[in-house]
Amino acid sequence: MATRYFAGFQRGVTRDQPFYDPHLPSYSSAVREKLHLQSNGRQWLVPMTGSTRRIRLQSLSPEPRSRLARVGRRRGFVRRCVAFLIVVFAIAVIILMLLGTEESHWTPPFRDSTLVFGRENLQRIWKWEIESGHYPSNGKIPEQIGFTSAILNPALPPAKAHTLISPFTPPPGPVTTITRGVGPRRVYLENQKQSVGAAYPSRPIPGSIADLDIILEQCNFSEGKYVRDCLEFLRVSAGLDNGRRLRRGSVDEWKYAFMEEDRLEEEKFPRATQAAPIVPAGPYPTGRQNSNAGLVKKRNVQWERPLDLPPPEQPSVGSNRSTVCDPENLRLFHMFWAGPFNEKPYVALLSFLFTQNLGLHLEPGQELDVCRPQIWLWINPGPAAAVPNPSALTDMYDALKTNPWAAPFLHPRFKNVIKFKLWNTTEQLDNNLELRDEWRKMDTLFNSGGVTVSVPAEQPAGSSSDTLSKTGDMVHRLGSKSEATYDRLSVILSDMARFIVTHRYGGIYLDADTIFLRDWEELWGWKGAFAYRWSYHEDYNTAVLHLNKGSALGSFLFRTALKNGFDFHPVAVSKYLKEAHLENLLLRVPDALFDPAWLNTEGYQMERPPYPFFAGFADFFDTPEMQSAAPQVTGFEGFFRGAFSYHFHNFWWKPFDPARNWPDLGPKFAGGERAARAAANPHADPDDWSEKITDDKRDLDWATVLKRTFEAYIRGERPNMYGEWLRW
Repeated sequence: MATRYFAGFQRGVTRDQPFYDPHLPSYSSAVREKLHLQSNGRQWLVPMTGSTRRIRLQSLSPEPRSRLARVGRRRGFVRRCVAFLIVVFAIAVIILMLLGTEESHWTPPFRDSTLVFGRENLQRIWKWEIESGHYPSNGKIPEQIGFTSAILNPALPPAKAHTLISPFTPPPGPVTTITRGVGPRRVYLENQKQSVGAAYPSRPIPGSIADLDIILEQCNFSEGKYVRDCLEFLRVSAGLDNGRRLRRGSVDEWKYAFMEEDRLEEEKFPRATQAAPIVPAGPYPTGRQNSNAGLVKKRNVQWERPLDLPPPEQPSVGSNRSTVCDPENLRLFHMFWAGPFNEKPYVALLSFLFTQNLGLHLEPGQELDVCRPQIWLWINPGPAAAVPNPSALTDMYDALKTNPWAAPFLHPRFKNVIKFKLWNTTEQLDNNLELRDEWRKMDTLFNSGGVTVSVPAEQPAGSSSDTLSKTGDMVHRLGSKSEATYDRLSVILSDMARFIVTHRYGGIYLDADTIFLRDWEELWGWKGAFAYRWSYHEDYNTAVLHLNKGSALGSFLFRTALKNGFDFHPVAVSKYLKEAHLENLLLRVPDALFDPAWLNTEGYQMERPPYPFFAGFADFFDTPEMQSAAPQVTGFEGFFRGAFSYHFHNFWWKPFDPARNWPDLGPKFAGGERAARAAANPHADPDDWSEKITDDKRDLDWATVLKRTFEAYIRGERPNMYGEWLRW
């Protein structure tokens, strides 16, 4: 959701666009030409007659007066042109800053360090996360952290013993960058074999875990990996190419999922708690030991006090894992929504029902063999800066019951998997230990990438109906009704909300412009925190964000954001983690998993794009005519097969199905459909309405095909992607 507004702060440009450097040099091509003319003028010598000999002196007026006047006029004209261009450029930059769109690519110029934690705190954060089982990766710990001994890691299996030590192996240095695995063995699962006569793929094995290190090796853009190849690796490994596999060679090496098995008792190592390592001794610029040497602190602030962290969690591993949900660590998906409920969250929730293992296919009395995930949709009932009224919760449910797009999800069949939550900014901040004592002292809560928006105290948002009705007033907008009336404050609020809810409740946050494309069982098994890569940049995009409940990493992010203007923009978060050497604690997953079209929309990998090919995100809603036969022919199964989700980057004002812009879920929800159809066709009689094929669009777009596929599953006309039929 945030991408539409915040891509204006993204770094870099596409290959097809001119390079834009925010730090412009002090000259332009016109000025350079002027200096060239001045420096290459001819040397004029004027003869002078003396008493004994003739000498030549350099003249200060090399040109005749008439020519000199022409040069002066020309130089004056050039100066005026340069001044005019500078003024135009300055105005353009200001306009872009104020009205930046998703297509602009300008990163906020952070000139100061953001670091507020000293080395001792950073070591405690690393140590807490590792000992809690939140670091299942083989990624190295940065040397700047200064560990002098390896931390025992219960999320990694023991390293294989080396029988030979190369004579070229350098001796160990004063710091260590690895952890010592003491966790269960990993047994990697064989690729699912082709099942004869099976029309649908099988779900992931309960308890299976995706090794994101292996996925990163296969899909890392920085290593020249293609999204197309990554998606093939993902679908073959997961068996999503069931009945359609054309590769004749062995694909045994293409496997990323594993199960954990307890080691034999004699193989286990003692899990003693280690004291936090100290900074290794060494020379420092001041000539004496400095525990924070090499760290650049933010100016005009003090180092943060030691974090108040609970004891590290005791991870359950191997055969101790249970398919029953841990009430303290539920499998929660979070989404945030502001404004009237419409077809965008409607389709997101339908895709959740269509793909996730919810047990909706089971008969009464049958038990699900996995922890059933839930999705919590957080609804902000008013403008982002408004204070909810005392009856906000009741009002929210009353509005949902009468909204044809939302009412179906209140059906008792979905009550255990879809829950609507009222968002209250004050309540959420007051329940955050890192923020509750200081957030009221902030000048504004609306800061993104260094761009702040202040809400006037004398006229708070939501204070009167006249104020709320002002069109185009950013402070009082509720939802994005068009590209020109984009609700930026709600986007900024959602940037903060995703960190609040995942830190408080645990789980995975997704932007509401996200569509589920497959079961996420294997991702739930990965206990580390993750977000995904911002296109080709070395930054995070938090449109998908997993944080562990009450983690040390979350505490670090809140305290750091508090000292840096309450900025939760993804680029700001990237800077926080980079300067604190904590990037590996929030794994940057390749965007192919969650945003497979992004690189193509920015001009990358055009020679070998994935399928379907989108030159821009608008192609999802308006499929180009030359490709418009594909959606109906290939259907859901042909849409970025292998990816876990698709992010369509806003376009809130574009309907999924222009010809049938209403919920189409069958007789159980006929009342809501009738009301929505009447609203979409105000001149038609809803009691005398007949559908004709000629009324439909001839070539259906991708957005339309996906919406109608999900609706057919709810109507009982087709199974879900795993061949399971919904039972009421």
